[in-house]
Amino acid sequence: MAVTTESLFASRHAGDTGPVLLLLHGLGATGEVWSDFVDVVGERWPGPVVVPDLPGHGRSAPLPRYSYGSLATAIAAALEPDRPVGILGHSLGGVLGLTLASGWFGVTVPAVCGLGMKVRWTPPELAKAAEIAARPATTFDSRVQAMDRALRIAGLLGLRSELPGAVTSSSEGWRLTLDNAAFGVGAPDISGLLAAGRGEVVLAAGEHDPMSPADHLAEFGRPNMLAGCGHYAQLEEPQALLPIVDRILEASSRYP
Repeated sequence: MAVTTESLFASRHAGDTGPVLLLLHGLGATGEVWSDFVDVVGERWPGPVVVPDLPGHGRSAPLPRYSYGSLATAIAAALEPDRPVGILGHSLGGVLGLTLASGWFGVTVPAVCGLGMKVRWTPPELAKAAEIAARPATTFDSRVQAMDRALRIAGLLGLRSELPGAVTSSSEGWRLTLDNAAFGVGAPDISGLLAAGRGEVVLAAGEHDPMSPADHLAEFGRPNMLAGCGHYAQLEEPQALLPIVDRILEASSRYP
């Protein structure tokens, strides 16, 4: 079942009652990176599981300007009002989960997990992201070439051979559906988002995730490090995330 607003595409799974579980992917990916995890969590979560493509990714429309606020606004518009939302967000999706948990966007978030978030950014890294954001879209001669590029950008080489919704064709050739301008979101204010949060927060990462090492996360609290996992724990070991889902569900179920 699909949930479509003016600008955002999302798939919806499982029940019609109870709290929502919102799964948010990272920069360059699509909601399809959660497909295996949805199968694992489906019988555990009693309410709907909503999996969007972020704006400027996959089947969702681009935005005129990318910021954590503009992305969170688009996501909030696809959610039902007055229903609690537990969030499990990966990488950029984790930061957006914390942004939504602030309460500034009309979404009630009893609990959020930021998985594999990059919390430290160097000036060269930010400069590189800004340079990518300014690039025009590249056209490829074949779907294979375009998909290879999409997987590289999403950090999925070796984990997936396909990322549905990540490439599209035109009369000029094949291109990524990713809007390069999304790289311009900049560094997140993790301390500020944590201070603004109104619900329970879980910080987590794979123990081998180079983007989110334990000592970086420890600056913001005690992280939950997932044994044997890298950046994509939801693909590498989806069962490892179930205790975190249980915490999110417990907090969400307490909400009246």
